[in-house]
Amino acid sequence: MQQLTEIRWHARAGQGAVTAAKLVAETALELDQYMQAMPEYGPERMGAPIKAFTRISSVPIEIHCNIENPDVVVVLDETLLAIVDVAEGITDEGVIIVNTCKTPADLRKELGMQDSPARVASVDASGISLATLKRDMPNTPMIGALAKATGLFDVAPIVEHLTKTFAKKFNQDIIDANIASVTRAYEEVSVG
Repeated sequence: MQQLTEIRWHARAGQGAVTAAKLVAETALELDQYMQAMPEYGPERMGAPIKAFTRISSVPIEIHCNIENPDVVVVLDETLLAIVDVAEGITDEGVIIVNTCKTPADLRKELGMQDSPARVASVDASGISLATLKRDMPNTPMIGALAKATGLFDVAPIVEHLTKTFAKKFNQDIIDANIASVTRAYEEVSVG
């Protein structure tokens, strides 16, 4: 893992991006990494565009601001592509991961990234969450896609952290459904 990885999350309020940003940071912490997770929103209503941020590092993190040049961009709602420049500031070595049925090649065209060295990934996180969680909550599947597309983690530490964290507030059926959604997205994400 590089010394510092910066992740910017784009979603609509209520889709769980803040929770996902926190879960990724906590997983890194359990792997003896330094981390930060923070939201950027005000009094938004459900469905309003929001951002969240995660930093993961092998050394202490001494910056405390929003992320301008992310290594990873995670988009939980593809309708945001028409109204938010999700590719803004992405590093040349970066990856954008979108919850969509579109191919990475189609996304690359839509984002105007044909000449960009950054990678583009897609996964049907909404479809996976509907099948596993029985509702459209794409945050946990997107964590699995993030892990695979970036190589930051294997799926096992994510599953371990979800199991431990969710056991405090959810029954085993919900925990199992979330684990299934993370695992499926990890296996199904397509990177181009």
